[in-house]
Amino acid sequence: MMNEVRQAQKEYCSQAMMLAIGAALIFLFAGAKPISKGLILGTLFSIFNFILIAQSLPSRLDKGRGSTLFVCLGSVWLRYAILAVPLIVAAKFEDFNFFAAVAGVLMVQVVILGRQLVGKVLAMR
Repeated sequence: MMNEVRQAQKEYCSQAMMLAIGAALIFLFAGAKPISKGLILGTLFSIFNFILIAQSLPSRLDKGRGSTLFVCLGSVWLRYAILAVPLIVAAKFEDFNFFAAVAGVLMVQVVILGRQLVGKVLAMR
């Protein structure tokens, strides 16, 4: 099962990074360097968050009911803090575009949703 999880992680994260790099190159050639930097920054942290989700799953299964709650809440708060880093950096520094960083933070989720939608559309045809 962990092998399947790692394979899914690799696919989603690779596609998210390729999409972010492609979009960043387009913005870079258009002269919007802060947008490119914000997009890449947000995507890196999104990928890191996605990897942490899979790494924390086994630790949730081994605990009792009471400690599982604390482990889950701690994991969620840690991941929120990690996702806040690119947003704070983008808000504080003009070298990064804030809205591009937000788009980058959502990049892995966009890839997952996009793959599901494409699969549904292709299955309907």
